[in-house]
Amino acid sequence: MTTLGQHLASRLVELGVEDFFAVPGDYNLVLLDQLLKEPRLNMINTCNELNAGYAADGYARARGVGCVCVTFTVGGLSVINAIAGAYSENLPVICIVGDEGVQRSYMYAGKHHPACTLQLHMLGIVLQTQIVHIEDAYGLMDSAVAAAMRNSKPVYISICCNMAGEVHPSFGGDPVPFALTPKVTNERSLEAAVKYASEFLNKAVKPVLVGGVKMRWPGKAQDAFLKLSEAGHYPVAMQPSAKGFFPESHNRFLGTYWGQVSSPYCSEVVESCDAYLFAGAIHNDYSSVGYSLLLKTEKMIDVGLFRVTIGGRHTFGCVNMRDFLAALAKAVKPNSTAWDNFQRMYVPSAQVPSSEPGSPLRTNIIFKHIQEMLSSETAVLVETGDSWFNGQKLKLPDGCLYEFQMQFGSIGWSVGATLGYAQALKGKKRVIASIGDGSFQVTAQDVSTMIRYGLNPIIFLINNGGYTIEVEIHDGPYNNIQGWDYSGLVQCFDNHQGNVYSAKAKTEDQLLQAIATANETTDKLCFIECFVHRDDCSKELLEWGSRVASANSRPPNPQ
Repeated sequence: MTTLGQHLASRLVELGVEDFFAVPGDYNLVLLDQLLKEPRLNMINTCNELNAGYAADGYARARGVGCVCVTFTVGGLSVINAIAGAYSENLPVICIVGDEGVQRSYMYAGKHHPACTLQLHMLGIVLQTQIVHIEDAYGLMDSAVAAAMRNSKPVYISICCNMAGEVHPSFGGDPVPFALTPKVTNERSLEAAVKYASEFLNKAVKPVLVGGVKMRWPGKAQDAFLKLSEAGHYPVAMQPSAKGFFPESHNRFLGTYWGQVSSPYCSEVVESCDAYLFAGAIHNDYSSVGYSLLLKTEKMIDVGLFRVTIGGRHTFGCVNMRDFLAALAKAVKPNSTAWDNFQRMYVPSAQVPSSEPGSPLRTNIIFKHIQEMLSSETAVLVETGDSWFNGQKLKLPDGCLYEFQMQFGSIGWSVGATLGYAQALKGKKRVIASIGDGSFQVTAQDVSTMIRYGLNPIIFLINNGGYTIEVEIHDGPYNNIQGWDYSGLVQCFDNHQGNVYSAKAKTEDQLLQAIATANETTDKLCFIECFVHRDDCSKELLEWGSRVASANSRPPNPQ
């Protein structure tokens, strides 16, 4: 007979989960035993629950869904920040928690890890389910999994510790294949939305498209977005968090639209157009550079996951983004005026010159050589900080993936996310990560987990002595950190097993030597500690930081 835990494992495999991330605790030990009986499911032990959650986040970005398993309360509260981040980033992460046992007698009612309502009500989840009756387990688990996949949000499944190994007839035999009923487009609403939108675009002098991160899930609207751009001959810009969602080799790609810190000439083109279609966009203080974008709602078509708003006035519900973009592509007329304007004004950016021999390493030199490493067999992941802005300048070859956490912006996310991302892409692409020293200190220990499981990312550690992104928003002594011997620490994690390569780079020549070795060392983790000046940052961070600081310091509204 199949147990509850084994049935859950088979469901995870059915969704495409091959690896889950876990920290053991007495309430989830039996559950872990049952999950491990599924030969197609692999467990990755992490050093703490926060990193396990970040790893599930990174895994979901590559595979479409991630899974983390922790113990009740102490584990659930530790993972809460990562789950909230996955919610903000629209990632389906299944958070499984081993709960206290049911049917405790009164005299033994006291328990350790006492229940905390904060854990239950503040997790960033779209659905929470607690399995306390075995006969309800089948339906409750499928409902939770379906909610995660349909809404592209995390869910929380609590399983009592003395129930994970229980059997029930509903688990017997071959399980009923998991089926997900999609949200269906209302055809009349779609027809009306396409009519208004096509008229809006066809009468415009200079239309443009801007893509956002919500095109990722559910529905995977990137292909329909590409077809719309080709049908209309429209130029295309991408919001920063959607970098890589549109081929950067495309002959009408403008670059990143990020207000005053956009790619050269991109914001000038977008904001001067008389019609702009935003698909899957995020509109917040970070993406708008402190609410400083020069956009007008009456010129905008805002395409959400299941809603289209045109000109700030006409809204059409029950319209799937992918269906809308595909239908609109058949109704628009070609108009390349905005692209023609861009070509007339565009001047290619200057190349970063090589350093003088022996001169201190600079951040732009680091990213110049990261650019040279990129191919269809690589994937880039960057941490919150100046890497956000330097990463946007990278020209991604076709097939090269790119990820960062923009909406939640939690420093330390990248270490756990690199673990999950590299595990999801193992044998397919090599992950190149850029991580600041301040962020690294938050979650560093799970580099040891990458080493343990034979992952081979190349990590560039930017050692500048503090939180540079915070410095440019608002400086103070709290932005300084204690220096570590980062490359030495990574060797400590390896414990003399020879499963890691680390190097220090203080000049361009040392960096080139380290990169050459890392490129040749494909069977182990490579860690390059790059020393740069505390005030060495991109001009985009300076601009963005000052505008965000200005937005943060606005006087409060009168009460």
